[in-house]
Amino acid sequence: MRIDKFLWCVRFYKTRSIAADEIKKNRVSIAGTTVKSSREVVPGNIIKVRKNQIDYQIAVLSIPKSRVGPKLVPLYIADKTEKEQYEILKLRNLNQDYYRNRGEGRPTKKDRRSMDDFIENDTETTGEDSDWDMFFTGIDDGDD
Repeated sequence: MRIDKFLWCVRFYKTRSIAADEIKKNRVSIAGTTVKSSREVVPGNIIKVRKNQIDYQIAVLSIPKSRVGPKLVPLYIADKTEKEQYEILKLRNLNQDYYRNRGEGRPTKKDRRSMDDFIENDTETTGEDSDWDMFFTGIDDGDD
């Protein structure tokens, strides 16, 4: 089976064309050598894939006939990726500021929800809704 089709079949990439593009960008190698999309994969090969700035290593156990479901993927590949690579990925996911600094640009959905929760919790605990209402309606307290 071709390597681009294999990576698509075992759900490493969402589409076969994305897999082929990644292979063209030299992000996929077998036994340390970069490959072309037409390279045949056989059981026993160790495939190294660079994805999301992580170097994944997978061992081919058997070849599927077509695209398989997520639960069946371990029947066809074995994960040989180093633990340090997963730790890097975990740290990168924890630190979401790697792509956008705080205060720059529009808030994300997560930022917006946390702001809304903060505002709701603040008004519930202080009960200052009435003061704001008076401020905006122009009602004076009589402190002239």
